[in-house]
Amino acid sequence: MPTDDEILYMKRACRLALRGTGRVSPNPLVGAVVVRNGVVVGEGYHLYERKDHAEVIALAQAGSKAKGADLYVNLEPCSHVGRTPPCVDSIIRAGVRRVFVAIRDPNPLVSGQGIAALRKQGIEVREGVCREEASRLNEKFLHFIQTRRPFVLLKLGMTLDGRIAAASGQSRWITGEQSRRVAHNLRFEYDAVLVGVNTVVADDPSLDTRGARRKPLTKVILDSELRTPQTARVFKSPGPVVIFFGPGASESHAPALRQAATLIPVTKTSDGLDWDCILRALGEQGVTSVLIEGGGRVAASAIRAGVVQKIAFFYAPKILGAEGISGIGRLGVRDLSDALQLADMRVKRLGSDFLVEGYPITALRPARFPA
Repeated sequence: MPTDDEILYMKRACRLALRGTGRVSPNPLVGAVVVRNGVVVGEGYHLYERKDHAEVIALAQAGSKAKGADLYVNLEPCSHVGRTPPCVDSIIRAGVRRVFVAIRDPNPLVSGQGIAALRKQGIEVREGVCREEASRLNEKFLHFIQTRRPFVLLKLGMTLDGRIAAASGQSRWITGEQSRRVAHNLRFEYDAVLVGVNTVVADDPSLDTRGARRKPLTKVILDSELRTPQTARVFKSPGPVVIFFGPGASESHAPALRQAATLIPVTKTSDGLDWDCILRALGEQGVTSVLIEGGGRVAASAIRAGVVQKIAFFYAPKILGAEGISGIGRLGVRDLSDALQLADMRVKRLGSDFLVEGYPITALRPARFPA
């Protein structure tokens, strides 16, 4: 069992890692802390542009004090040459006594080899401190590196009875300012935001984000028949636009849309555009995570296809009744035994609203909680 101090230092490494949010993809979030005789002598976190990994930064800050010290890192140190030399080499040269690793890196180029290299040099390695926290921290990276598909979060802002708009289509604003601020923070975390064409036509969202990201947010539209208006605001905000369309779509708007977006044809199933084709194509473009923002048909289609790894539902203290537009379309559920089950639920108060987060139990658990 880890000691209280070991947990404390690893949590500090996780908090440092979070400083790279929105600025490391496709790399993982990594923080490192060097401790000698109960005193933190070095710490660091990874940013893609700066290249140096968290361990290297922390060891450089510690200098000669790293000799005989303990290193805490939330993800296994790399042992291969990439954009930088292997981190294990720096650790060995620094003379670190022990290394605490929260989780192993499932990247085939690492996958236990970093830990093995350290142990081969006589450095004690302890694994599993704050394992679950570290897994949640890098859930998007872990899923992508194991599946080559983006991690998918379904985000909805709804009334207590699950409505995302009034019968008139009015939806601004169902949730309060605090919820909307948190929702914008989610966009900052993810590589791409995805909506259906009905949302584009009805709401004309810009799908923008705030804050200095490493790369612009990719905006994805599911548009079976290529109905996206050429004047849509989504083309005016920063970031590339990708439109997926189906066979038989009207080609009349295609030339103009190609001036502002990447058009990708995909096959159709009885449930709409093929999610496997969509996610495979996004993965090939280096998109590691996708935030689905609606509408109801897109949400239902993603759930039925089993591609949602996580949900984030923002609830406002309002009731619209059956006349309102449902946040999730038809799922074909007839019995309670067929309902989608969620695990690891978390509830957070946001002013007068509240946020519910959870994971469908059909999601790939090993990708979230690796050994």
